[in-house]
Amino acid sequence: MPKNRPMTENPAPLSPLPPGSTIGILGSGQLGRMLALAAANLGFRTHIFSPDGFPDGSSGHSPAGQVAHAETVAAYDDLEAIARFGDTVDVATYEFENVPAETAAELARHTRLFPAARALDVAQDRLTEKTFLTSIGQMTAPFKPVDTLEDLGAAASEIGLPAVLKTRRLGYDGKGQMIIRTESELEDACTAMKGAPSILEGFIPFDCEISVIAARAHTGATITWTPGENIHRDHILSATIVPARVSDKTIAAARAAAENILTELGYVGVIGIEFFVMKDETILINEIAPRVHNSGHWTEAACTISQFEQHIRAICGWPLIPPGRHSDAIMYNLIGPDIEKWPKIAEMEDVLLTLYGKTEARAGRKMAHATRLFAKGSLHSKDDLPLTL
Repeated sequence: MPKNRPMTENPAPLSPLPPGSTIGILGSGQLGRMLALAAANLGFRTHIFSPDGFPDGSSGHSPAGQVAHAETVAAYDDLEAIARFGDTVDVATYEFENVPAETAAELARHTRLFPAARALDVAQDRLTEKTFLTSIGQMTAPFKPVDTLEDLGAAASEIGLPAVLKTRRLGYDGKGQMIIRTESELEDACTAMKGAPSILEGFIPFDCEISVIAARAHTGATITWTPGENIHRDHILSATIVPARVSDKTIAAARAAAENILTELGYVGVIGIEFFVMKDETILINEIAPRVHNSGHWTEAACTISQFEQHIRAICGWPLIPPGRHSDAIMYNLIGPDIEKWPKIAEMEDVLLTLYGKTEARAGRKMAHATRLFAKGSLHSKDDLPLTL
């Protein structure tokens, strides 16, 4: 495919990209690794853009770089490297949403980029995200922007306490946020944000958290997988139970909300959307992630198509495949020292183990995941589920 061609705003390809084309992936962690492996299964080549090389700057160190056909090691703000990278690929995507806006804009000048920049703009800023969601009729926790201690006091008076103060940008797995229970904690919470623009959200006494993995094609066709129920440990996703133990009404509402968000964003690719489920079955959106998602890893074991292959199909203009689920499942994250269990897990006949190729098992670091399969229909009403391996 010729390069340096003039680009409009992510024009849809006239025909599906053929096998042998090259897919660029911004980011080099485990999500990039699994996308690269899925792409290879469809006959595509992958080129990773990674800030994570060996100490001498050479490639092949990152989880995704270990399995891709090529890897560029450079900083995300190296726009010359981004331009060269874009000229080598036929379409590009990303494995995480905190790609700098300038990086995404430069890459889009050299190749097609999906999901498009608008999804990044919305997901990178919690205030922008919640403003967008409420503007399209979706429900979220009450929220107010906070830039100063005075803002925080006013927001706390309006929303009420307890509440959660979060940085508007960055932050994940519980980072960049603090629960405020009393007025005496306001000043310390504001100091903890270190001057970063923030948002105060009402504390939601939810019954459980579920997530929907969904995909949208260039044609506008959308599909959703069965919602999963998320279990957290130390603010990090520990396990996802599929199907979520919620009512059919809640499942239908979550799927409809996901389809609404995909359509309003003009989205192309796979997205992860987290919901709080209240005792009265009301659902509130916690956050959206414009990429393949940790809570969707079970799809590679329990469905006819994984979230990773579906994402590759979507960005390359291939038709989406209905994600038939043949089993119930529990997906477990192996975090930090949990990775030492891999020999035991590898012996289990009903478990699919996926290792990420990371060499250092730091506390809180996701090292692998494993999905245990169960007979379809056996988990929905059970309370005593095995939530650890």
